[in-house]
Amino acid sequence: MKQQVYNPYLPSWEYIPDGEPHVFGDRVYVYGSHDRFNAPIFCMNDYVCWSAPVDDLSDWRNEGVIFRKNQDPKNKLGIRLLFAPDVCQGPDGRYYLYYAYDFMGMMGVAVCDTPAGQYQFLGHVHYPDGTIWGRRAGDQLPFDPGVLADEDGRVWLYSGFYTPVPAVASGFRKLRNDGGVVLELEQDMVTIKTEPKLLFPKEGPGSFPNHEFFEASSIRKDGDRYIFVYSSRHNHELCYATSHRPDGGFVYGGTLVSQGDLFLDGNEDETKGTNYLGNTHGGMLHLGEDWYIFYHRQTNRHSYSRQACAEKLVQNPDGSFQQAEVTSCGLNGGPLRGVGRYEARIACNLWSRDGVGRYDGSNPKKALKNHPYFTQTGKDREEDGDQYIANMRAGAVAGFKYFDLRSVTGVAVRVKGDGGTMQVSDTPTFRTIAASISMKPTKDYTEYQARMTIGDGVKPLYFRYRGAGAIDFHSFTLT
Repeated sequence: MKQQVYNPYLPSWEYIPDGEPHVFGDRVYVYGSHDRFNAPIFCMNDYVCWSAPVDDLSDWRNEGVIFRKNQDPKNKLGIRLLFAPDVCQGPDGRYYLYYAYDFMGMMGVAVCDTPAGQYQFLGHVHYPDGTIWGRRAGDQLPFDPGVLADEDGRVWLYSGFYTPVPAVASGFRKLRNDGGVVLELEQDMVTIKTEPKLLFPKEGPGSFPNHEFFEASSIRKDGDRYIFVYSSRHNHELCYATSHRPDGGFVYGGTLVSQGDLFLDGNEDETKGTNYLGNTHGGMLHLGEDWYIFYHRQTNRHSYSRQACAEKLVQNPDGSFQQAEVTSCGLNGGPLRGVGRYEARIACNLWSRDGVGRYDGSNPKKALKNHPYFTQTGKDREEDGDQYIANMRAGAVAGFKYFDLRSVTGVAVRVKGDGGTMQVSDTPTFRTIAASISMKPTKDYTEYQARMTIGDGVKPLYFRYRGAGAIDFHSFTLT
């Protein structure tokens, strides 16, 4: 690769949640929602696309805006939001973009001759008589599309949402929210061929106990096997189920990734998660013999400024997948070099003295006032990011995984705030202290350094703040 790649794998100023990766030609294209930094709600920006060569997942290119909110004729003022999209190459060779139209109970479709846009509005998914899906009383709410154009020319559309939406949002029609559904589309890519069928009940018989469907439908095909990825009712995890049919027979497979490494090694205590929790959404990528899971993390103490992350998956001999651990090195293909400067924003672990909380409204902002968080200065922008970890108070820990450490003898941190001590360890419990860095109070970012005693090998690094106030953590350097 041209360079190292971290999590999040896009620039620090970019906020792309719900990422769906697809290989078209010799590039990987990621389609997602587009959050705005410090926004009051999800997905306020227009759709953009990022792509990278299949042989270099460090070399991401911004393809620019591919579809604007006001291109949907029902949204000419651009007031309504466009939620998590997905893209497939249709039987006619063109590329089709599917999106949920806010909470309005409609699904839009746009089309383009090339994968990176510009996409043009095609229509809303509708029944043969022209009635828009979601405009019949009793329809399942169209939401979070996952689309698959199969080798046999049939096109399958998956959708679903757990939480009931106020009837006023869908024109006072009461829509159902029973779980994940599938339907087949005609070759025009917008007309429903088969009635929506409930595949993944959110509760009761047929649901997946303790990992029931919530949202984030995503579908892939591997040989003769269909792999369905979704977000469970826990919200912070992506799970999968497999079948040899696209429209039934799915068997639960397990958790692919959790933002806080919940369910990994048997840990189900959310307060002991390795990072702050909230919704997540993503899809699988298959490149050669390698599999990856794409997901997103939360920033700024809420769920409205989310960022794209990815992890490599380990596939077992029977075809099942092991749960991935969240890391800082994600798509890098191995650990990061154990020398040089790293931004604190690539921390994969972050917690306070009291553990972690949720950014989905379960924990009001007041309850999170003593917790650290990822943020940036200024407004939403498309260049010159300066993301950092804010509000590290006594006992707060930022963890980074993994580094290939070779003869490291020094460490420096760039911080500002009330001063104190930054401890460094290769264990999350700080059983051993590799370095202790003294820091003075300062209003401007200042670098402080210390000797570090740590053995060689592939290891994580944890930074713990000790002090009476709070600091902002910008970066660290290994020497």
